[in-house]
Amino acid sequence: MREVRVVLIGGTSNVGKSTVAQEVAQRLGFGCLSTDGLARHPGRPWRTPEWEVPAHVAEHYASLTVEELIVSVLDHYERLRPRIERLITDHAAGDGGGSGLVLEGSALWPVRVAELTVPRTAAVWLTADPAVLRDRVHADGRYEASTAREQALMDKFLARTDRYQSLMIEALDQRGLDRLDVGAGQSVEAVADAVLATVAAQQAVGGRSSGRR
Repeated sequence: MREVRVVLIGGTSNVGKSTVAQEVAQRLGFGCLSTDGLARHPGRPWRTPEWEVPAHVAEHYASLTVEELIVSVLDHYERLRPRIERLITDHAAGDGGGSGLVLEGSALWPVRVAELTVPRTAAVWLTADPAVLRDRVHADGRYEASTAREQALMDKFLARTDRYQSLMIEALDQRGLDRLDVGAGQSVEAVADAVLATVAAQQAVGGRSSGRR
């Protein structure tokens, strides 16, 4: 694992990227960043004790179709691409403060990552059954106790999440990129083990080409 300086962890919303990325970074002694920290697209449209849904976020999900939501988020990721690629390049070259980097986020779109020719970089995407994602969103947003409007916004968010993941899986499989299913019941430690095993396998074959696991 000594040759890898950047580990990319992609996946749709609520699949567990952030928690797994932090665990992987801790094991490797790397820094950990999220693409959400570069510029945030309208976030989750449900209330939590720490979050009130801004009016523009509710309007975003209420007014757009699922396909329009996909176009919007992919356009956002395309605008972020130069900054993401600069982060990856700098850390892979050792110019990012001396440590390696684990970078996670939905903005790590497979098509763009596949186009990178940056050495000492590994990438893996996390996937989960839509029912797992639904249960997580429902629990976080207290779906059963929410108003009809709040439930409708969560439903739209989940529809976008499901569609995004379907498109992502299609792009991954077309390019032979690695993805890991992280279904319900898997511990963070077990998923981190699988991510690191995938990174090691990519090192062994000299690239991101081992496919689904």
